[in-house]
Amino acid sequence: MEEQDIPIDINTGKLLEWLINRRHCTKDWHVKILIIREKINNAIQDMPIHEGIAKLLSGSHINYFHCLKIVEILKETEADTKNVFGRYGSQRMKDWQEILRLYEKDNVYLAEVSQMLIRNVNYEIPSTKKQIQKLEQIQADLEKKEADYKKSENASKSEFNSLCKQLGIPGEQIKQELAEKVKELPEIYDKIAKKTKSLEKAVEYYCGFVNYTLGREHDGGCVPMVKYVIDKGNTTTYEWIYGEAPLSISEPPLNINLDNEDLEKKKVVDVDNTGIDFGEIDINGDINFGDVNLEVGGEIDWGNGNLEEAVAGDIDYNISLEESGIVVEAAGHEGGNATGTEAYTILDNPPTRDDFINQLFELEAFLKLRLYEFKGDNNVNFLSFSQFQESSSIVQNSTLENSQNMLDNVHVILSEILNTKVQHLHNIKHSIRYVDVLTSSLKQKLSLVDKMIVLQNSMREKRENFAKEVSTIRPLLQLLIQRTKELQTEIEKDISKKYKNRIVHLTGGINML
Repeated sequence: MEEQDIPIDINTGKLLEWLINRRHCTKDWHVKILIIREKINNAIQDMPIHEGIAKLLSGSHINYFHCLKIVEILKETEADTKNVFGRYGSQRMKDWQEILRLYEKDNVYLAEVSQMLIRNVNYEIPSTKKQIQKLEQIQADLEKKEADYKKSENASKSEFNSLCKQLGIPGEQIKQELAEKVKELPEIYDKIAKKTKSLEKAVEYYCGFVNYTLGREHDGGCVPMVKYVIDKGNTTTYEWIYGEAPLSISEPPLNINLDNEDLEKKKVVDVDNTGIDFGEIDINGDINFGDVNLEVGGEIDWGNGNLEEAVAGDIDYNISLEESGIVVEAAGHEGGNATGTEAYTILDNPPTRDDFINQLFELEAFLKLRLYEFKGDNNVNFLSFSQFQESSSIVQNSTLENSQNMLDNVHVILSEILNTKVQHLHNIKHSIRYVDVLTSSLKQKLSLVDKMIVLQNSMREKRENFAKEVSTIRPLLQLLIQRTKELQTEIEKDISKKYKNRIVHLTGGINML
């Protein structure tokens, strides 16, 4: 193989070192280049208007090869200054020819373009790529945040709509709508009272069982409030206390301040001195009512919400009226006029309502126990039921099937009176603070929706700005890569001339561009 057919491979990172070691360039080339750069800066100030020159002077650092092209263009633009000896009288041409002469002395130009190539390959191009990657990662993070904010917006909307649906209101003028909804309570309680008549057999069964077990009538009777509702319906508390219907009924007015419709509170204070701390509303709009927990979506945990599993022993019936947070006005038996809390119906008045619910749980617990005995060991059942031969007929004739039917009827009444909407309306009517907290909770959810929309718009705007920045940098990267490859080709050609046109390969990172 002839020498000129043997290629010369040079690692790009060691190109400048290679040129100095082979004495193509001197070690002090960087000192000489300062003079050349100054001359280039001065020469640029006086250039003819030409598209080719404008293109060469834009977008990259001017090097020796650019200067060659500029001189070629000046040969056309400055042709009229050429004398008979072939020399140009133009100062522009003289300046650029001087620049080329200084560049070519000791191959200063070769050292400079080699350094440019190394810097582009090792620093400029990787740095620009990393910048684009970082901007794209930021865009991805912003897009994820935007999606999270959208998810939070939808969750808050869903919670707001869910609670409004439970309450049966559109959620526009919340307090006013709640005040209107409270007017539905009498009709709701009347329906419950009518359905309570279905518990007559269950109450008779329970009373018969208790009386036979005690061997006498139960003091005060079994589940007296339930029996009263079965017999009399949902009468006023006055009639329950005094045994006669009132001549007139003057129920306390609904205490909801509609003038403060735009109330926004982060903490509800004890405004009516009932001693109940309704807690704080957290950032998600959830409310901690102390003993009453308003969960996400407006659901209230009323204790044991699973009526199938509730037993009488799970309920704390020893809650005083003061602890309930309800202010009860003193009212007496004044000439047949029902005033104050005596004007409320039994199912609407908190103390009597609690008695009614507690007695339903008591009845439920009894029936569950009887069902357990029916489903137990047959020998035990025979001994157990043989003891009731002298009891009332309803006790003797009780079966698994009719006991289950009785229990189902109790569950129906419990589910209706403990219905979430009914509980909300009851608390709204009897606690002004509950109205404020519920209103504040709903409004906070709407406020959170607005906040999430603002944050989404902010993330979207930032993401679009970063996308524009990437779209600006990416063409610059492509131009930098293109110029670097052109520079590589020029250097390979130049070195090849110095070695009898042998093929020169610049290897290393440049091939990964």
